[in-house]
Amino acid sequence: MVETVRYTYRLRPGRQAQAALLAEWSRCRWLWNEAVHQQKSGRKPTFGKLSKLLTEARARFAWLRNGSQNVQQQTLRTYGSALNASFTVMDRGRPKVKLKRNALPTLEYTTNGFALVGGRLRLAKGVTIPVVWSRELPSDPTSVRVYQDNLGHWYASFVVQREAVATPGPDLPGIGVDWGVTTTATTTNPSFDLPHLGHRRRCAAELAKAQRTMARRRRPKGHSPSNGYLAAKRQAARIVKKAARQNTHDARVWAKTVVDHHHLIAVEDFKPKFLGKSSMARKAADAAIGACKRELIDRGTRAGRKVVLVPPAYTTMTCSGCGERTNLRLGLGVRTFECTACGYTAGRDLNAARTILATAERDRAGADDVRHRIASFRDGGSDAA
Repeated sequence: MVETVRYTYRLRPGRQAQAALLAEWSRCRWLWNEAVHQQKSGRKPTFGKLSKLLTEARARFAWLRNGSQNVQQQTLRTYGSALNASFTVMDRGRPKVKLKRNALPTLEYTTNGFALVGGRLRLAKGVTIPVVWSRELPSDPTSVRVYQDNLGHWYASFVVQREAVATPGPDLPGIGVDWGVTTTATTTNPSFDLPHLGHRRRCAAELAKAQRTMARRRRPKGHSPSNGYLAAKRQAARIVKKAARQNTHDARVWAKTVVDHHHLIAVEDFKPKFLGKSSMARKAADAAIGACKRELIDRGTRAGRKVVLVPPAYTTMTCSGCGERTNLRLGLGVRTFECTACGYTAGRDLNAARTILATAERDRAGADDVRHRIASFRDGGSDAA
């Protein structure tokens, strides 16, 4: 079985190559903004109409002809995909204008617009960039995305095909995952728990120092920023990205371990957005629950595991031993769950994880509300997960 994935590598463009990439990005950004203008004016352009407008614009403007038609066509395709996904995919609105001060460069090339020659990436219009090959490509890439991050580093993301991991047998156990702040992920098997590692907290003092330097060197509004301010800004961004990368690395290692040893993964469908407005906002951001959840779901799906998203309603209030639900909500200060019906006692998060797993194992078609699932769990028996 073959799966399509992305392999990302660091690029080391020289001064001329970087200038060529930025010039290409300015042309693509102009095309994107023109497509947004066409949509806002009520003309509702299709990809065919936009391609025709691109042909006319390239014939009229020499600066546009100096760029690659391949990457310009891909910009319009990306805009069309974003427009089709607007208001049909959650949290997706209409494509907006990309401002130079906010939007980071992103260029898409198909097989006609790039080639790998001598270990270097050769793009259309003769732009050649060295690639830091951290691993081998499993197959010939079909497209590449060249982009720049907020630190000014350039990367190439190749779309390749590779052999998918074989689906595990049903003899492997299942696991339930409950998200939290003190412990980022509590599972039914404590050996697979993901503790709160606090990478951002360890960088807080260094980040605060860089931000104070930015505040001292900030010039009045309307004046161009000084080199000292830009240096402090880059240092602050470097610290933030370092903590984010550490969280991503830990999430990937943990998710791979969980996926390799379980055939059923029951994940609490927790939305951590509301924590950003609570007193736990800083600690919740440090835990990076969203990144861990996304990595676990993606890896489990690619590996052929059965991944079940269980709504979090009543999972903390339901006993994983007998299925009985308490009448009152448990406050955050109550860390031990005690069932008054059967006397079962366990940690609050551990009980929730076991309830999530039991709910997923009794998955019923059409039971979207977890209250219905827990009711079936309560009527179906008293075996603990």
